[in-house]
Amino acid sequence: MDIEQVAIVFETATPFDTPRLTQELVDWLRYTRDKNPLHPLLIVAIFIVVFLEIHPLEDGNSHLSRILTTLLMMQLGYSYVPYSSLESIIEQNIAGYYLALRQTQSTIRTESPNWQPWLVFFLSSLCSQVKRLSEKVESEKLFTQHLPKLSADLMALAREQGRITTQIAEQNTGANRATIRAHLIKLVKDGRLEKHGAGRGTWYVTVGEK
Repeated sequence: MDIEQVAIVFETATPFDTPRLTQELVDWLRYTRDKNPLHPLLIVAIFIVVFLEIHPLEDGNSHLSRILTTLLMMQLGYSYVPYSSLESIIEQNIAGYYLALRQTQSTIRTESPNWQPWLVFFLSSLCSQVKRLSEKVESEKLFTQHLPKLSADLMALAREQGRITTQIAEQNTGANRATIRAHLIKLVKDGRLEKHGAGRGTWYVTVGEK
């Protein structure tokens, strides 16, 4: 499938209509979240596809839509979202993404919008995201199950906070600094953590993250 041919059929809002349509979308989101007539995932899915149909920015709408997806889902209680990349899953099926957008967006301003193509794609992508995160968690469990408790705690802290320093580790574990440094050095040597910076500016992340 030619992705470019799929993408160019989108008809977005005119500059004149964009402010009004964007405000209507935000008002709909506020009302729907307050009254809660829809499942939270449907609220997010519909908001995103209409946002992309309005296309309020000259460039970067798709990237912003991923950020908005994460923000809305976290606000609605799906706290796992930042720990698994939805964007990478969409990129792996980019042709399906554009096709679902085209099929739904072409009907949004009609009397009978066809939400199904986009909802199926969006919810399927979320299922893939959850599955990938579950596999990652299981892998991490196997990866850390034979570590000393302090080392396992340091790994967990690095994942939770994105990065750790000796000072942060000391504050969160209660271990003394020399012992923490010894464990960090061993974790780096074993390929479990990556070291960045130097001296007091040294910080650590789990392998594969920056």
